[in-house]
Amino acid sequence: MAQRLDKVLPLIPEGSACLFTTPQNMRYVSGFTGEGGVLVAKDGKYVITDFRYTEQAGQQAPDFEAVETGASKNMIACVDVLLKKMGIKKLLIETNQMSYDQVVSIKEALSDVEIAKNEMDLLSIRAVKDEEEIEILKKAEAITDDAFTYLLEKVRPGMTELNVVALLYKFFLDNGATGFSFNPIVASGENSSLPHAIAGDRVIRDGDFVTFDIGCRYKGYCSDFTRTIGIGTVDPQLKKIYNIVLEANMRAIEAIAPGVSGKAVDAVARDYITDNGFGPNFGHSTGHGVGLQIHESPRLSTLSKDILQPGMVVTVEPGIYLPGKGGVRIEDVVLVTKDGYELLSHSAKDLIIL
Repeated sequence: MAQRLDKVLPLIPEGSACLFTTPQNMRYVSGFTGEGGVLVAKDGKYVITDFRYTEQAGQQAPDFEAVETGASKNMIACVDVLLKKMGIKKLLIETNQMSYDQVVSIKEALSDVEIAKNEMDLLSIRAVKDEEEIEILKKAEAITDDAFTYLLEKVRPGMTELNVVALLYKFFLDNGATGFSFNPIVASGENSSLPHAIAGDRVIRDGDFVTFDIGCRYKGYCSDFTRTIGIGTVDPQLKKIYNIVLEANMRAIEAIAPGVSGKAVDAVARDYITDNGFGPNFGHSTGHGVGLQIHESPRLSTLSKDILQPGMVVTVEPGIYLPGKGGVRIEDVVLVTKDGYELLSHSAKDLIIL
């Protein structure tokens, strides 16, 4: 945790303090997972929270002083006292995560302090994971790999998509995760042509392709994983697009290395799918970073300006979707290493037909 704070402190201008209020940034900087704010300056580190979380703050952020709010002293009032204590006249806040009214109220409450936007690109800092974060992400992916293996043993025609979601949730909780990292996608038959289908009461039946886009949250970090399987006798065209997506997935993974742009990796997958006649059926990006949030920097997309660096963790998830018929997506999580890449998801990718 200290090394993450060491990345942040040099970016705080002399005579200024930063107030972090987004849950992911508070956790990244301090380890604290409750409600409130984290105030950081060269000469002080504070977790500002209410009675419900003060003991938790002491446990999770032992290097920070816990400051308790109360009925007559809200968080901004506490910030005011702490800024005066440190002799600081400039406060940087996460304006991109606040409403207009919140920014105005802070300026009114701290009228003798200069309020400015925090220009620190913490998303870019968070994009490069340290060793502890990488180990947590590996474990999260391992749990998800195991969950997919479990589902293969349980999923049968006659079950509904929501039946599968229920099995998945219990498996995650029984195996060390704290829940889903996002609403899982279990999309069967024609529903699999919807990239972000919502699991419902559709019954899985013979001839279906079923897409599982699933992930768990482990120690605050997210896993992400997608496989598509067949049930019984499946349409030859669906088998065809499966093989195209699989090849696009593997080619894009092979392209991952330090110094490569996110746009270039996206192009590898997109060009292969386009060359095989399904370009219009692949409308989303090839991948994204994953960490404390399910979607983080960097991006693997046509518009990406990101350059891959060792320590970045990204998804690779090309897909082809045939409206009204079905679709295929195959997704792996990949760590960028100093020499290339390391796969964090290990489930088989050849077409499985139950």
